[in-house]
Amino acid sequence: MPRIPVHTIDDAPADSVAALQKIAKQTGKVLNIHAEMAHSPVVMAAYAGIGDAIAQHGSFDARTREAIALAVGAVNSCDYCQSAHTISATRAGLTQEQTLAIRSGSVIDDPALDTMLAVVRDAAANAGSVEDTTWTAALDAGWTATELTEAFAHLAANLFTNYFNHYVGTELDVLAAPQLRS
Repeated sequence: MPRIPVHTIDDAPADSVAALQKIAKQTGKVLNIHAEMAHSPVVMAAYAGIGDAIAQHGSFDARTREAIALAVGAVNSCDYCQSAHTISATRAGLTQEQTLAIRSGSVIDDPALDTMLAVVRDAAANAGSVEDTTWTAALDAGWTATELTEAFAHLAANLFTNYFNHYVGTELDVLAAPQLRS
């Protein structure tokens, strides 16, 4: 159950409106997560800021970004983000089976991406710490120090939304992600 009501563009605080409009244009509608973030202009600005930084300076393709989001969302048991990013991930070229594998912590037969996902899973599960063997495997798979550093921005962006959803109890307003097999 949500702890705070969702805003619309018409009733959001004035300092949140521009960011809310921009995000709604990108997503096609005002999603509950953003409508709840709008209560606090600082939350909207922080979310938009990291998103803008990734858009302007990031080097990962949509497939990689969405795979990272799914992996982090699964580690953090964020149903909202796993659902939203399953939709985005399939649009970015991942199959439904790959999204399920990523969420379950399995490999997807993309050795380079699998090693990157191992890095972000490790970091998400261990307060940012990554095992040296995991890090080295990613380097050996071809990821550069710059790319592994960039992955931290994606990790932080996803931790921000995962934790926000848990914090306020965001209700799902997108198609639920398929259930993981036991």
